[in-house]
Amino acid sequence: MRTILNRLFSRKKYRTSRPTLCQKCGGFLWRFLLGFLLLSLLLRVIPIPTSAYMIQQKLGHWLHLDFDYSIQQHWVSLEEISPYMQLAVIAAEDQRFPDHYGFDLNAIEKAIDHNQSSNKIRGASTISQQTAKNLYLWHGQSWIRKGLEVPVTLTLETLWSKKRILEVYLNIAELGEGIFGVEAASQYYFKKSAKKLSKEEAALLAAVLPNPISFKVLKPGRMTKRKQVWILKQMNALGTGYLKKLD
Repeated sequence: MRTILNRLFSRKKYRTSRPTLCQKCGGFLWRFLLGFLLLSLLLRVIPIPTSAYMIQQKLGHWLHLDFDYSIQQHWVSLEEISPYMQLAVIAAEDQRFPDHYGFDLNAIEKAIDHNQSSNKIRGASTISQQTAKNLYLWHGQSWIRKGLEVPVTLTLETLWSKKRILEVYLNIAELGEGIFGVEAASQYYFKKSAKKLSKEEAALLAAVLPNPISFKVLKPGRMTKRKQVWILKQMNALGTGYLKKLD
């Protein structure tokens, strides 16, 4: 009798000690989040050689049997990027960048009102959101991606400085077919380093950011030229002293 009870007790103890599916998922999620935080801390200080979007583009071309597609990207520090280029992307993409915590609620509200009454969709992504998306996520309109974008953006805003976010953004943003980052774009389009970009050149690069495949730097269309002029006006209104707000 005692032997039977001992076996039953040992079986019950064994069963209760086995981790459940929820426990396994929780353990995996905890390790994933810890790895993500450690990676974000590491990327806070080291040059970033690639991004999730670059990998997505490379794999996408391979799947279409385009093996000639190549990526040009040359990492440079923020000090090696023209202040005009820094100001141009802020003027074009996110003029409240120094002040918000990753999300521009006023821009989001205006975009919602505009999209409800227009067939032309207007976005409201900040530089922080675009950095999070390009670095860690994928491009697309799925709600899963948009949902993940929120905690990733908040993580970058918490662990990184505004200058670091801008530095990474300027180094991984797509600026042409296979051209990522302002240094590679500057060398390709203007045969000079990003540090020597003029105000007009910086505004032109910023003007193609919404769709660098359709909008051409070397052959800018009417819409791109109008956007360039608008960005130049915004840059003059903000002034290069505006960059001091990032300190």
